[in-house]
Amino acid sequence: MKKQFLLAIAIFGFATFSLAQDISDNAIGLRLGDSDGFGAEISYQRALGDNNRLEADLGWRSGSGFDGFKLTGLYQWIWQLDGDFNWYAGAGGGIGSYSFDAFGISDNETFFFAAGDIGVEYNFDIPLLVSLDFRPELGFGDFSNDLDFDIALGVRYRF
Repeated sequence: MKKQFLLAIAIFGFATFSLAQDISDNAIGLRLGDSDGFGAEISYQRALGDNNRLEADLGWRSGSGFDGFKLTGLYQWIWQLDGDFNWYAGAGGGIGSYSFDAFGISDNETFFFAAGDIGVEYNFDIPLLVSLDFRPELGFGDFSNDLDFDIALGVRYRF
């Protein structure tokens, strides 16, 4: 039984890593979406190997009574689903700053957050990458001290 279990783990590991593909060395573009209004992020991805990369996003947020910026850094693992269609997961964190002006109250806050990331992407034959991801974020600070769910569409130029 123990040998069968170890064999199953070895086969799963081989299948997972044999599906890895070369990813673009660099990609830059926009990530559009948010959970609290509309936000846009300038997004940069840098490959670290055949199936992992770093992503850095600098974003602006606006909503009912607040605006701000957020800087996010993520480490991601990429797996091939079919052809140029991949899925990825990652973890990281960042810093943000918001200013609010609502109900006669004005305030500025800075906070830190931890983030996870899971999504799907498609690499077109032209140097274009389109992705849809879900990023739960756990904030630490007066403004954002809870769990936030960020969903976004990404469009990036690959080079």
